[in-house]
Amino acid sequence: MDFLTLFGVYVAVVLACIALVCKYSGHQQTPLGQLLDKFTGIISPWIPQCIQSVCYRSMHRLFHQRNNLFLFLHLLLEVVVYGEFSYEVFGFCLDMGTSLISLCIPYVLLAVKSYLFYMCCSRDPGTLTKANHTAQLKVYKYDEKLFHQGVRCSTCQLLKPARSKHCRVCGRCVQRFDHHCVWVNNCIGAQNTRFFLLYLLSVCAMAGDIAVLTADMLLKAVLRTGLLHAHYIDEQGEQQRAGPIFIIQHLFLTFPRIVFMLGFLVFVFFLLAGYFMFHMYLALINQTSNEWFKGKGHNCQHCHPYSTHNCRTSYNPFRGFYYRGIRKNLGEIFWPLCPAQKKEN
Repeated sequence: MDFLTLFGVYVAVVLACIALVCKYSGHQQTPLGQLLDKFTGIISPWIPQCIQSVCYRSMHRLFHQRNNLFLFLHLLLEVVVYGEFSYEVFGFCLDMGTSLISLCIPYVLLAVKSYLFYMCCSRDPGTLTKANHTAQLKVYKYDEKLFHQGVRCSTCQLLKPARSKHCRVCGRCVQRFDHHCVWVNNCIGAQNTRFFLLYLLSVCAMAGDIAVLTADMLLKAVLRTGLLHAHYIDEQGEQQRAGPIFIIQHLFLTFPRIVFMLGFLVFVFFLLAGYFMFHMYLALINQTSNEWFKGKGHNCQHCHPYSTHNCRTSYNPFRGFYYRGIRKNLGEIFWPLCPAQKKEN
């Protein structure tokens, strides 16, 4: 099966790229990152030192220094998908009775996503400077577990407000730091988390909508050609009924670019949908991904450090030190706290 072989290679390449992102994006304790570490340890003795040095410098340049490569890759993938959708799928869908309004929705989503993408790339995430860091010290209390009072950033030489972190990629301290995203070439912090969440949602909506339209077009093509009731002659000369594998292979041979695009969109949809749900969960409990990864080694972030209160058995371990209730947690994402506001714990 040429189709299955090519698609298997495609999935392997995508998984390898994801593993590289997990390894070099700063969260190196992910399962894919650990798997990549083991694989690298096995093959490294067989790779010349000069090639290892080139690979290391390349990975460092890609993931540990600001660059526009992933921005261009993002735009390239977008152009390829929308180019294929406009060139082939759009016309086929019109011929098969899909409404024009349904076919225009992906372009509306593209406009919305482009605005959110621009805001993620250009919006200041909440950079701490000498002019504002004193005021930012009053926004959040220190939990004395993940964030300690009186700690100074060794690079910026500023007292670190609670929930802030120095980004080694951007070279700055960021208020309510979440992570550095290579796809937008910017940090995600207090001032642009809302745009990042909506950006993820818009990309999921784009991928899902185009995937549904494409799958509907392929299904109608199968029904129109009568493939569900077709038969073929196998290598032994016997007549066989066309099964799912035969139909998929037929679609791949008839619409190769469309089938690959559909596979890519389904993969992207489920990948980003999972990533969006993870970040939405963090927003609901008022936690950042930086705090989530760092907090794995702490039993509880809920107990206030300035009291003798201990957690009861009814304590919900998913509610961290900065949990304020779902409504206020979401409000803090879309309307970030400023020094003048009193934060309730």
